Amino acid sequence: MQDIAAETRLFNSRALVAMLVVCSLFSIILLNMYNLQVRSYQDYQIRSEGNRIKVLPMAPNRGLITDRNGILLAENRPVFSLELVPEQISDINSTLAQLAELIVISAEQQDDFLQQVRQQRRFNSIALKERLDEEEVAIISVNLHRLPGVTVEARLTRHYPFGDLFTHALGYIGKINTDDLRRLDEQERLPNYAASREIGKLGLERYYEEQLHGTMGFQEVEVNNRGRVIRVLRSVPARSGQNIRLSLDVGLQLTAQQTLQQKRGAIVAMDPRDGAVLAFYSNPSYDPNLFVHGISSSNYNALLHSPDRPLINRATQGIYPPASTIKPHLALLGLETNTVKPDTKIWDPGFFTLPNSDHRFRDWKRGGHGWVDVYSAVVESCDIYFYDLGIKLGIDRISDYMRQFGFGERTGIDIHEEASANMPSRGWKRARFNQPWYPGDTVPLSIGQSFWTATPIQLALSTAVIINKGMMPTPHMAAELSSENSSELIQPKLKPSVSVIDEKNWDIIADTMVRTVGTLKGTAHNAFRTASYTSGGKTGTAQIVAIAQDAKYDADSLDERHRDNAMYIGYAPAVNPTIVFAVAVENTGGGSSTAAPIGRQLLDYYFSAGVNADE
Repeated sequence: MQDIAAETRLFNSRALVAMLVVCSLFSIILLNMYNLQVRSYQDYQIRSEGNRIKVLPMAPNRGLITDRNGILLAENRPVFSLELVPEQISDINSTLAQLAELIVISAEQQDDFLQQVRQQRRFNSIALKERLDEEEVAIISVNLHRLPGVTVEARLTRHYPFGDLFTHALGYIGKINTDDLRRLDEQERLPNYAASREIGKLGLERYYEEQLHGTMGFQEVEVNNRGRVIRVLRSVPARSGQNIRLSLDVGLQLTAQQTLQQKRGAIVAMDPRDGAVLAFYSNPSYDPNLFVHGISSSNYNALLHSPDRPLINRATQGIYPPASTIKPHLALLGLETNTVKPDTKIWDPGFFTLPNSDHRFRDWKRGGHGWVDVYSAVVESCDIYFYDLGIKLGIDRISDYMRQFGFGERTGIDIHEEASANMPSRGWKRARFNQPWYPGDTVPLSIGQSFWTATPIQLALSTAVIINKGMMPTPHMAAELSSENSSELIQPKLKPSVSVIDEKNWDIIADTMVRTVGTLKGTAHNAFRTASYTSGGKTGTAQIVAIAQDAKYDADSLDERHRDNAMYIGYAPAVNPTIVFAVAVENTGGGSSTAAPIGRQLLDYYFSAGVNADE
């Protein structure tokens, strides 16, 4: 029999439990709504705004670089690039295939793009092909509707209008890689490169990267649910990098290039009064524009494996025996130590021997120069005089004194690519070869051979020290940094470097260099005999391979790269010089026949074009 009362009680209890459950759940919902809409309101509002409002970084325009006369050496030119945003593309390989049907895209460009996709954030825009021509821009533009995530962007990019003329001075910019990112992060400068794609890689572009790059700006924009920009809410413009005016002169640089022609070598010229570099050319060179947008593997391998080594900056990294160009420096040391006096004479029979040795160190002039003093020794470049002087001085005094001229040390010029070359010493030889220093090592060292090496910039700087009577400038190519509101002149000061006991010795050494150019027996006289200006200088011929004691040097019998290097250092005018320079030409013979005539052409242009005119 059915118990209606019991069933009623059961139903009521179940209804009560159900109601309590429903109320509990409804209470939880109300609490959650309160938490979302009241307690967490601010947090979710910020998140919502973050989905609706984006901050877009804006890259600054890179500063311009000009020569001393305002001629553009590095500028920014507009280019069109094909760019893709991986996040907005469902099938990248399919999109690449579609694009390759529309325009020419090499396999190397596609591989480079895919590598960047793996390295960068997927919402960044990545360039697939840069420097599109007008036809390619038109073809891509009419097909953009079926290519989601693909855009054609107009950007400013670096261009070097003089091509290979200033490469080793300016360097170049290139795409930012992982090493660059790590370095920027270490320097706490990475946020400023959020919108930048290139960075200075070599030369002045790298040395003054911080000044040239500028400061990043940004736009605060409102976007829809697809990420399309609806409107700009706020904008802070990027601040362009500083412009740099150099002390280099385009005309003098062209003259340096033309005089070297196809020869390997370097020319450096500077103002001895402040170290401002006037010409800085290394040959062979290469076009830096190849690197701006990413050089192809074939082109890079051609440069890398070329026997002429165009990637080497010979002006600061070319390591050459200085040869006889250091004879004025050694003569000064001899005078200062009273090892010789101005009128001290020795007999030059054409050879020199050490005590208890029958080995003959030869003079370049067979039969010798006869009686020579310090003047004729420099003017006629008498080897025997300096063999004898070097042995009397000893390696310790030579090494210590020549370091004061900057040999064996970096000059501090405003590029990072510089070698210190080598000023040997007893300690150096022991560390390098685990051998003692022998008198036979000092003999060839006394004429700038053997272990002694120098760079062209060091030779030019050491000449400036002679001209300045012991004061050393710091070589620099940047003359002025400027922006819209300010400018800063770069004026390094001279610093004491070489001290002398007798100031007259400076005049004696300068006189020997002027006589080298101005007298009939001077080794540079033929090159300068018709010049309309006065100058001083010193020739040098650097031997590359050893010649047997009784053999005669025969260039035709030697491999071209085993022939002598031609060297020359010079300055002008003879009184109150405004230019010093160094010329190094590889495997071309004597300094008097090859390097000195190049120096003459350089000075002819310098005076005819008025490069020396005070600004």
